[in-house]
Amino acid sequence: MADTTQTMFDFDPTEELDWTVGAEDAGERIDKFITDSVGEPVSRTMVQQWIRSGNVTVNDETVKANYKIQEHDHIRLRIPEPEPLEVVPEPIPLDVVYEDQDVIVVNKPRGMVVHPAPGHYSGTLVNALLHHCRDLSGINGMLRPGIVHRIDKDTSGLVMAAKNDKAHAGLADQLKNHTVTRKYIALVHGNIAHDVGTVDAPIGRDAKDRKLFTVTERNSKRAVTHFSVMERFGNFTLLELQLETGRTHQIRVHMKYIGHPLVGDPLYGPSGSKKAGIRGQALHAATLGFRHPRDGTYLEFAAPLPADMERLLNNLRK
Repeated sequence: MADTTQTMFDFDPTEELDWTVGAEDAGERIDKFITDSVGEPVSRTMVQQWIRSGNVTVNDETVKANYKIQEHDHIRLRIPEPEPLEVVPEPIPLDVVYEDQDVIVVNKPRGMVVHPAPGHYSGTLVNALLHHCRDLSGINGMLRPGIVHRIDKDTSGLVMAAKNDKAHAGLADQLKNHTVTRKYIALVHGNIAHDVGTVDAPIGRDAKDRKLFTVTERNSKRAVTHFSVMERFGNFTLLELQLETGRTHQIRVHMKYIGHPLVGDPLYGPSGSKKAGIRGQALHAATLGFRHPRDGTYLEFAAPLPADMERLLNNLRK
């Protein structure tokens, strides 16, 4: 097993980042602006420490964390050398769907974080995989060993990981070329009029809240989601969705965009979504298919709906 001590950043810790403030961000606190702009795994507390240490300047002057940024301000951040972190193998039970010398496919439960990040240094899928496999690829660094793709914490379902670098490169290439089969089952609000459809709308960070994503032409990437209706419940619709691209929060953002947000979605759903009877969005990665990186054989796996989604659907059927 590879050494699991590494700094927490995916970028060069001595790198300088800079921004010029636009009109839409004027008036925001600088600590929040930087936290949202850098994204995971940086926390607001960490940014505030950087500001106190003089690693942040505005127009070449140091400021306090509560400084309200102004349009045309030039913000510069020099990221200090971070403390090393150790990812510890943990004996967490795994629902292993498939495993061989190159690849492992796991049915991840809702609520489990895929890889360590601030606030989630233990109890993650990576911690469990390190204990179970002892041999994972190192391409994504030691905070995310073996992780080829990920699903949200509160999305359940199939995730694949690579046990060596060659397998990792092969699986990642398939993802890049959109040849991996990824089908999800979701319960959404409203009665979708069409039995089948495609949402082709670019996704980027929300200018008002950088922790969220939205359909936008600004600093975005193409995103395509295909859907078909499985069952209707009057004010709700059960869908099968197939990803053509894999943007962060893609299904959640696209469903909100067409006026049918996911049931239970705490970020993109309507107020009261948290009262759906499940902890998180009603979204399950049900089918995963790919060509084996060693011999090219096509493999496809399916995972049944989690118990909380089944209960929710049975209640609607009644």
